[in-house]
Parts: sequence; C-alpha cells; structure tokens
Amino acid sequence: MSIEAASTERDVVVAGGGPTGLWLACELALTNVRVAVLEKLAEPTGLSKALGLQSRSMEMLEYRGILHRFTAGNPMPPFLNFGMFPLDLRRIDFPHPFGVVIPQARVEALLEERAKELGVEIRRGHELTGLSQDARGVKAEVRAASGTYELAGQYLAGCDGGHSTVRKQSGIAFPGLEPTIVGRMGDVKLAPGMLERLKQNVPELGGREFGIARTKTGNFAIVAMGSDVYRIAAIEWDQPAIDREAQMTLDELQAAIRRVITTDLAISDPVWLSRATDSSRLAERYRDGRVFLAGDAAHVHWAYGGKGLQTGLQDAGNLGWKLAAEIHGWAPAGLLDTYHSERHPIGERLMTLTRAQEALARPGEHVTALRELFGRLLTQEETFRLIAEEITDIDICYQMGTDNGNGHRLLGRWAPNLALHVKDSTVHVAELMRSGKGVLVDLTGTSMLCNIIAPWADRVEVISAVCYERPINLDAMLVRPDGYVAWVLRSGDGDEESRRTLRAALQRWFGGER
Repeated sequence: MSIEAASTERDVVVAGGGPTGLWLACELALTNVRVAVLEKLAEPTGLSKALGLQSRSMEMLEYRGILHRFTAGNPMPPFLNFGMFPLDLRRIDFPHPFGVVIPQARVEALLEERAKELGVEIRRGHELTGLSQDARGVKAEVRAASGTYELAGQYLAGCDGGHSTVRKQSGIAFPGLEPTIVGRMGDVKLAPGMLERLKQNVPELGGREFGIARTKTGNFAIVAMGSDVYRIAAIEWDQPAIDREAQMTLDELQAAIRRVITTDLAISDPVWLSRATDSSRLAERYRDGRVFLAGDAAHVHWAYGGKGLQTGLQDAGNLGWKLAAEIHGWAPAGLLDTYHSERHPIGERLMTLTRAQEALARPGEHVTALRELFGRLLTQEETFRLIAEEITDIDICYQMGTDNGNGHRLLGRWAPNLALHVKDSTVHVAELMRSGKGVLVDLTGTSMLCNIIAPWADRVEVISAVCYERPINLDAMLVRPDGYVAWVLRSGDGDEESRRTLRAALQRWFGGER
C-alpha cells in the first residue's frame, strides 16, 4: 500500500469527477467541508454526451452567483424537446424560457474551476475500487498510478456513473427495463454538399440542416458542434443484441444512418464514436448508511429530453447542504433521510418521462396516430404547461411537513428571485443565496420574525425589505440552502400561529436553537 494518502481523512469523499460529483463538491466546500474528489480519468477527455443546461439547473447556478460563466458566448434558445415535439417556452410565463447550449465537457471544466476556487481537492487518475463503512465513517479503497491506498471520510458519495462501483459495493439493487433501442452516434466531419443533401432527402427535418427527425425506420439527429464537426445520431428499435465493449467504427455509423434516413452520408474524421441503449434503471435506494448515490449512479435512462445532466446536478444540490449540516453538527434528526425521500420520487418520474418520450418517438403508423393526438393536446396551454414544467423540473414541490406553513402555493417550491428594496439599495433573492446558508425574507415591516430567528442566526440569514411585486399573500418566506421554500407567512396570519410554525420549520430543517 502506498503511503500517499493512507493517513489523511476528509469529511466527504466523492467518487466521480463528472458534473454531479463536481457540483456536490462545490456545494460542500461552500460551507467549508473538506472534500476529496476521486476521478479515475487522468485527464478530461474533452468529449461531451450532454449538450446543454435547462431552467432549474440554470436557476441553481444563478443562486450561487456563477450562471454567467455558463451563458457567456453560448447560444440560449427558448426551445426544448419532448418526444421529438419542439416546445417553445415563450408561449407561457416561464422563469427561464431560455436554455443554454454548452457541451458537457465545458460544463465540467467550469465546475472544476469553481471547485478549485473553493478549495476542493481533485485527485485525477485515482479510481475507487472498494469501500467499507462503520458507525464512525467510510473507507475508500483507491487505485492510482503510484499504487493503492485507503482514504477515510465521514461520508462517501457515489457519483461514478451508470456502472457505479459505489452502488455495487453497497449492494444497492438497480432494477429497471432492458434495452429496446440502439443508438449509434459520432462527432464527425461531413463531405461538401452533405448538408444540402439532408435538406433535400430527409423531409422529416422540415427543410432544416440541423435538428431531429422521426423517420419510418428510426430517429435521426444532427447538431453542429463547431470547427466543422457535427454530432450525428441514428437511433433504431428492435435491433439484435450488441457488444457494447466492441469498438465502434465509422462504417457502422454510416450503415445505421443509411437504414434510418435511406440516404448515404459521407462522413469522416471521427472525433468520437459511441453506442448507447435505452436501458432505464433506478437505484432501489439513494442511501446506505454513510454512503449516498447521485446522478447516473442512481438513475440511467435514454437521452430524450436532455434530463440526465440536469437531474444529477439537482441531486447534488439537494444532498450537499444536508451533508454539510450533519458534518457541522447542526442537522436535525432525519435530515439526511430526506435526500432519498425527496429525490427518489424525482428519479421515478424521470423513468416515466423518458420512457413516454421513447414511445412517442418510435416508428410506426400506430405511433403516428398517437403523435397526431398528442400534438393537438399540446396546442392547449394547460397541457403544454404541464409538459414544459415537468421536463424542466420547474414544478418540483417537496413536502415540507404539515406544520411548516399554510398551504401557500410557494411552500415546497423554488424561491422566486424577488427584487427586495432595503433603504436605497435593491438586492435579489439569488444574491442572498450565494453563501449556502438558509435565508429568511421578511416583508412584514416589523421585528417579530428577526427576534424569533436569532437562535438560528449562524445558519439562517435575515433580510427585512420591501417588495413591490411580491406574490399574492406573501409576507415572509424561509428558504432552505438549496433554494426551496420551507415556510411561508401569508398576509393576515395570526402572530402567535406564525411564531409557532416558523419555529417548527427552523427546527425541522435547521436543527435546534443555539
């Protein structure tokens, strides 16, 4: 055993240095938790599976003050896709109608930059190969070029992908559905004239050079990646079993493209070639003692809707502050259990959303009839809003307890980014969330709430302000560190009842008085 790190200990060990692991590390380090990230790749590959960020992910980054890093210079289209139906979010009043087109590799680079600014230790070329835990902590077995060693931590988070070693070592079941789809894709160059050929020969593209198309034999997609490189995908149903470990070739991709669009496409100079299936699985549980799962380690699915990266970042945002609270000694009993109870249902919904989109994208006349009906339903604002909010997770509402409010529509939902006026200055809720603490927004104009919250002042910041465009019946709101509203004071609520429910909310999410 190498002595490299055998004697060191971290508060949290994160296995996996992708977007989920890096964001979790950032959230932990924001509150001075000691984090080590183990990433088996010695260097970033520079390759990207995901190609963008959506509404809720962008709000999370905005509330930590770093969204501008991800949007600068990148396209921000107002469109999403559900089962190959384009959704223009400008049709309805939407918090973030614009996504951002940004390759996953760039997202990872920016998150790693942020993590290093916060003091996160990132160990590249270090792979977690095993783990053990007891009542005092967790030990990770690590393999590096210099040898093997053990790294101890109070907790361990498995953010190590669909083939997660952490999940397997923890004995967590991963039930789901076997593959029905084979997708072959690559980042390649096109011979001159090929884009025009696509426009002419693939009517399903609607005369566009780029986009997605449902054809009689499968799905086809083409996206410009820059530097004359295009991502091309050919997706087919009911294919023979494939050897996922066999090397993908350019000829294999060309043959799949020919079957899907009945057109020869001259492609060359592959930067990346890959196969994927629609195997969809959800971890039976997200926690095993001191070990947690997040991102693809907890859920895998087909790529329709672009949900994978978004869901992983939200897993990390939910888990990070709760682990930090436990490590800093103020977490109330059962706080860590709420990670599973809040995020596992989101994982279940993720399975439903992606499987439903697969059904809508499948070739065949019966599906065509279903799509005609579904397309008519999408012309109705209520149906359109439901789909748009589910695909972006804008509608997420966590259960905050029976004693944490009064049925206000904001309770359990994302805190709106209100403009708050204090004396001669204006501050937005997003700016108040940058420290990673809870926030009490007090619009009552009295000192009552400030007096109540004083024993929690080390965990919750208070701002007394005026808001000219506040939601109806909102006099105050308590916001958890992850941006969700844990308590609401409505206009006209009695003082005694308000004091009682606020204290109950503080004790439930921020522990006892100090």
